[in-house]
Amino acid sequence: MTPMLDGCTPWPEEFVDRYWAAGHWRGTTLDSLLRGWALQYGPRTALVHGDTRITYAGLNRRVDRMAAGFRLLGLRPRQRVVVQLPNVPEFVLTVFALMRAGAIPVFCPMSHRTAEVSHLVRGAQAVGYVGPSTYHGFDHTAMAADIAARGPFLRRVFTREAAGASSPYGGLTTDPSGCHYFPLSSVDAPPRSALAQSADQVAFFLPSGGTATAPHLVPRTHNDYAYQARAAAELVSLGENDVYLAALPAESDFTFGCPGIVGTLSVGGTVVLVENPEPAACLSAIGRERVTVTSVAPAVAGLWLDGAATLNADLSSLRLLQIGGAPLPRSTAERAGSELGCRLQQVFGMADGLLTLTRPADPDDTVLATQGRPLSPDDEIRIVDADGKDVPEGEPGEVLARGPYTPRGYYRAPDHNARAFTTDGFLRTGVLARRTPDGDLVVTGRLGPVAD
Repeated sequence: MTPMLDGCTPWPEEFVDRYWAAGHWRGTTLDSLLRGWALQYGPRTALVHGDTRITYAGLNRRVDRMAAGFRLLGLRPRQRVVVQLPNVPEFVLTVFALMRAGAIPVFCPMSHRTAEVSHLVRGAQAVGYVGPSTYHGFDHTAMAADIAARGPFLRRVFTREAAGASSPYGGLTTDPSGCHYFPLSSVDAPPRSALAQSADQVAFFLPSGGTATAPHLVPRTHNDYAYQARAAAELVSLGENDVYLAALPAESDFTFGCPGIVGTLSVGGTVVLVENPEPAACLSAIGRERVTVTSVAPAVAGLWLDGAATLNADLSSLRLLQIGGAPLPRSTAERAGSELGCRLQQVFGMADGLLTLTRPADPDDTVLATQGRPLSPDDEIRIVDADGKDVPEGEPGEVLARGPYTPRGYYRAPDHNARAFTTDGFLRTGVLARRTPDGDLVVTGRLGPVAD
C-alpha cells in the first residue's frame, strides 16, 4: 500500500483488507472516475448554472486543460490548495483539476474570512488559494494578499472574475511577499500525460465541523469518498435521469457527496448549481430544470415550504428531499412530504466521516422522528457513557464510529487525535444519540468539543 500523506493516519491493514474484500474500495481516483463518466455519458449535461450548460465530455476536457495549467504554473503533487468558491461550475472544475494535477484541494466555506482562511492555510501548509476576486462586496483578493504577506506558505492565488468583469491583473503579477496572482480563466494548457496516482491517497481535505474551536482538517481519500458517494446514490436509487439541485454550499460534505454532486455525476445525472438557497431562485430552478433530488437544512426547508404556495412553483418533478445539518422539527418534517409532494429523507452526517440516513422504504414514523441508520454495513457504531462504557439499549450517550469512510485521524494533529479517537480506532463524535429498537439513531444533542 502506498504511504499516505505525511501527517495522516492510515487505516490498519486488517481494515484495509476488509473494505477491499467487501467491494467498498475499488482503487480508482475521483478524477479517473470522471474520465470514465465522460466516456460513458459524454453528450449528457453534467452541470447547469444559470444559462451555462456543460456536458460530461466538456467537463472532463476542461478539467484536463485546467490540470495541465496548474502543473505548468508550478503546482506539484501533494501540495495543498485552499478552494473557496461559491456554487459555480468553476468549483467542480477546480476541485477535479487539482486532484488530476496531483494537488490536494482544501475545501473552505464562503463565509470564512481572514482568520479562518489563515487557519486553514497554516494547518494545510497550503501553497495556493482559489477564490473569487470579490464576492458579495468582500474582497477575496485582498484577503489572500494579506495572508500571503504573513507567510510562509501561500505563493499562488487564482481568482475567478465575475461574468463580464476584467481581470485586475492584466496577466501575471507578483507582490512583495513573492506571491503570484493569476486569473483562474488563464489556468489552461494542452493536456499532459496522466499522473500515476493511488486511490488510497488523500483526495481532498474537509474542515471538521460541530465544534466551537478552530476546525481540524479531515483527510478524505479517493477510495473512501468514492464509496460514500456511490453507496449514498445506490441507497436512493439515483440514476441518469435524475437532476440534483446543489442549493447548500457545494464545499459541504452533504452537498458534495451524500450523494450530492459526486454521486449524481457517478450515475450520469445532471447537477444544477445555485448560489443562494433562498426560495425564489431554488423553486424556480426546480421547475425549470425538472429537479428530482435536492438536499437542504431544516431552516431552508421551512423557507421553501412557506414560499412554495406564494410563488406558485411547479415542484411536480421533485421526488426526494434530503434534510440534514441540524435537528429537524417534526412539524417541518410532516409538512415537507405533503406540501412539496415528495419523499423526505433525514440525513445526519459529519465531515469527519459518519453518515446515517433514513431509507426510502422506511415507515413514516421512522422518517419523521429519526436520523436513520449508518450508510455502510461495515459502519460500526457504539453509544457510550462518560466513562466510555456501552449504555443500555435505547439509552442516550455519545456516538462512537469507525468504518470504511470514517478517517482514523485528523491531519497533523497527533495530540488531538489521541483524545478524539479511542485506542481501537473509534471516532468520538461528540454527538449524543439513542438507538431505537429498529436500529435507527435519534440525535439528541452534542457534547462540548474535544479539548485541544
